[in-house]
Amino acid sequence: MKIIKAFPESGYLIVIGMKRIFKVLLGLILFLFLITMGILNQSKFGQHPKGERLERIKKSANYQDGAFKNLSDTKVMTSDKGTFRTMLDFMLSKKVDVTPTDSLPFVKTNLKNHNQEEDILVWFGHSSYFMRIDGSTYLVDPVFCGYAAPFSFMNKAYKGTNNYHVDDLPNIDYLIISHDHWDHLDYETILQLKPKVKQVVCALGVGQHLEYWGYETTMIHELDWYEGISFGEVNFTATPARHFSGRGVRRNKTLWASYVLKTPSYNFYIGGDSGYDPFYKEIGAKYGPFDLAIIEQGQYSEDWNQIHLLPKQLFQVADDLNVQRVFPVHNSKFALSGHPWYEPLNAALENKESEIALVTPMVGEVVSLNDSTQVFSSWWKDLK
Repeated sequence: MKIIKAFPESGYLIVIGMKRIFKVLLGLILFLFLITMGILNQSKFGQHPKGERLERIKKSANYQDGAFKNLSDTKVMTSDKGTFRTMLDFMLSKKVDVTPTDSLPFVKTNLKNHNQEEDILVWFGHSSYFMRIDGSTYLVDPVFCGYAAPFSFMNKAYKGTNNYHVDDLPNIDYLIISHDHWDHLDYETILQLKPKVKQVVCALGVGQHLEYWGYETTMIHELDWYEGISFGEVNFTATPARHFSGRGVRRNKTLWASYVLKTPSYNFYIGGDSGYDPFYKEIGAKYGPFDLAIIEQGQYSEDWNQIHLLPKQLFQVADDLNVQRVFPVHNSKFALSGHPWYEPLNAALENKESEIALVTPMVGEVVSLNDSTQVFSSWWKDLK
């Protein structure tokens, strides 16, 4: 009887080769998966809410189908190109003056020995700043590590903008965190601050990161939108923002927020990252007028115009909030978008409305909170 081979010899070799290629690819995929999981399991990525915290989150009107939602329908990427193509175009497109060649000017203010009777604000670039108000100290979204990303080779701070560190700070009565993105919640800074901080006010769910990093549960106060908390005569109210959250792959497991801070002497609006939304008028009507509003102005793009303000919207928000002075932040430290680094500040000057004072300090320059006539130089104008 004649035996017929099921495969010609060449075909058999092809099958064997394909199996080997498949095994190699499978092994590579498994290797990359393990590497990715190892990276994401590092402490710096924080921890998703669980236990009693998660049960509280599930009761929030702003939490649906396993994630927090904005009040208005919101797309992170608004371009018709889609997320992948938008990000690819962003990475490959030619950018002009996104990062300054010159070192940015700064003032090194001695915050520990500065007159404790004076009400001041000192900006550290981007969205980080210190305030002393009525004798109490406040620190908002501090990022002192020198980069706005999980790794030090990514999104490095501009030259001249990273000259303040935790050791330069006095004890902090109130640490305020708007949301958990890397340019607002820095793992290294938060760890170093731990011995100095008395109370933490943060958006709902963000406390899980802080507790995971060793902060005492009793000092962490998490707020949902329109929830408030008082410490004597100091009152915080969390108000909406139009943005998103997340430090790893999964988004929107924690809330993002802005805040109203009311003290015996002042009424401030502390804005987190946010696109424009009608809630600004509601906040202004309910909690305004404000002595000062700190509003994001930078890292914007038409490709993500629902999650960050465009330059033309800065004073629209200021009008909605009913403010006397506006301080545009989220600029002049990290290149997270494609616009020239100086464009947000130029736009703020060009769009300024005469009845609203504009606050544009250098990094480290003292802003006198009780002096609405204080004048600031256009320090960025002659830099390259």
